[in-house]
Amino acid sequence: MKPLLQILLSVLLFNGCTPTESFDVLIKNGEIVDGSDETSYTGDIGIRADTISAIGNLSGAKGELEIDATGLAVAPGFINMLSWAVDALIEDGKSQSDIRQGVTLEVFGEGSSMGPWNEEMKKDEQEMQGDIKYPISWTSLSEYLDFIVEKGISTNVASFLGATTLRIHTVGYENRAPTTEELDAMKAMVKKGMEEGALGIGSSLIYAPAFYSSTEELIALCEVASQYDGMYISHLRSEGNQLLESLNELIQIADEANIRAEVYHLKMAGKNNWNKFDAVVSKIDSAREAGLAITTDMYTYTAGATGLDAAMPPWVQEGGYEKWAERLQDPKVRERLKEEMVTPTNEWESLMMGVESYEDMLLIGFKNDSLKYLTGKSLAEVAKMRDTSPVETAMDLVIQDGSRVGTVYFMMSEENVKKQIALPYMSFGSDAASYAPEGVFLKSRSHPRAYGNFARLLGKYVRDEKVISLEEAVYKLTTLPATNLKIQKRGAIKEGFYADLAIFDPKKIQDHATYDNPMQYSTGMVHVIVNGTQVLNNGEHTGALPGQVVKGPGYKAMK
Repeated sequence: MKPLLQILLSVLLFNGCTPTESFDVLIKNGEIVDGSDETSYTGDIGIRADTISAIGNLSGAKGELEIDATGLAVAPGFINMLSWAVDALIEDGKSQSDIRQGVTLEVFGEGSSMGPWNEEMKKDEQEMQGDIKYPISWTSLSEYLDFIVEKGISTNVASFLGATTLRIHTVGYENRAPTTEELDAMKAMVKKGMEEGALGIGSSLIYAPAFYSSTEELIALCEVASQYDGMYISHLRSEGNQLLESLNELIQIADEANIRAEVYHLKMAGKNNWNKFDAVVSKIDSAREAGLAITTDMYTYTAGATGLDAAMPPWVQEGGYEKWAERLQDPKVRERLKEEMVTPTNEWESLMMGVESYEDMLLIGFKNDSLKYLTGKSLAEVAKMRDTSPVETAMDLVIQDGSRVGTVYFMMSEENVKKQIALPYMSFGSDAASYAPEGVFLKSRSHPRAYGNFARLLGKYVRDEKVISLEEAVYKLTTLPATNLKIQKRGAIKEGFYADLAIFDPKKIQDHATYDNPMQYSTGMVHVIVNGTQVLNNGEHTGALPGQVVKGPGYKAMK
């Protein structure tokens, strides 16, 4: 009888015990800010493989990796709505400056995209490469995204199809409307791109040759993207003198193409336009009340960054860089530009007219090594060094550098930045690449937004100045953009969602990048998880490269 009693006792003991729940990653005691804009709460998160499996009180559970998040905010990974990391991720897939701010998804495609390219475009792209050089082995946008994932990246990636890229592919750099055949070819590329997972159409209308696109051309492209539930997202034709008229164009495109639309990096550029904030908001609110899905994004700085092409009229740039540089050497063209570049106009967007002085134009990106000593100097300084006018200096630099020359323009007001952050439909994008202060990245200077855009929001504007709450900021960094993009199972802390998480100290999160010294990492981001894999551990990069391609809603049409 004794062995039988022992067996019965063992069975009773076994049945009375609850098995220990186990996870690949267990995050304990965190202040969960789930992306919903609801009040945060303390809890645990269990992750299996790349998925959030459990949320709540998991006190009896075990994890192969356990993270004590006591005193830390646990948020969904942040979405960078406007990233230019397309080259930087080829050079270094670790995406350091963004990962260290909690960014787990880079969204590309402001006007230009890394496909579809034809052979001539590939040749031109190869020739225009600057410090970062690489062979181009892909043709379509989806092939590029697959290429960088296969190479290895720490962050997820997604992209819009660039309207500029589609135009160059068919029309080239000419200032004319596409023929019926060319427009049909562009629409066919949109159809293919959407089915391969593109998010929609991105435009950047102050630059040549995008400037030459008509509203009707953009509507035709967006009508195709709309069939796949894509979005139209645009750097408006003007962010200054013609801001309201350009916003009207975006609203018209959204209406006639039946498509969601977003304004890239909303701003009122130039002191004379700072008073347009209320009119802009009223126009967007009216469109939203009428049933149009209009949203916006921004970066958290009063200066933008682009090139010297944004200081010159589109006519001089027709035909591409070589034609542009050739015209800049023509004395008659130079005389004309001397007048046009300093004359206020509503015909084209001049960022040079948006700054108060040439001291407010910082030169930060040179292709030619012999000119890199000028990096960080203002256009005024370089003009004085050369004993030429700022306008002539700008023309000469474009010729000598073989590029548009990266330039920072101080154009916006701090008051408007704060008011924009509080808009309920505002998301955030760095409008920059993701770098590291090492290697080839040291050859040029960045805008501080590349290292501080997201940490600046959470530190300066949330914690210190209390412009919005932490919960609202996280919502605008995660659930809001994910919903606008209609991407699946990302942007929130929910069971069954991908485990993309940003774990940070709200009391310590801080940007450090400045215009004088922009290449400084933000601090206060403690852990980052991408697709269930820890990429940042106690503020240091683990070297893991788990990033994947995030597909747009049209990708389902292929299945």
